[in-house]
Amino acid sequence: MLTYPADRLWEEVVYLAYYLHWSPGDLLDLAHPVRARVIAEVGRIHQRLETDAAAGRGR
Repeated sequence: MLTYPADRLWEEVVYLAYYLHWSPGDLLDLAHPVRARVIAEVGRIHQRLETDAAAGRGR
């Protein structure tokens, strides 16, 4: 059985909890591939918002 590094797991959970306001329990219930996909999508949204803000476009 492979284990997932605890520090990395907490990093993922805190990142998603911060942006999505989901409970740690809900985030820990996600399968790793699903959680990784959600992280990628949140990252893309965050990057797009930062780019728009830097260009003065706002939301």
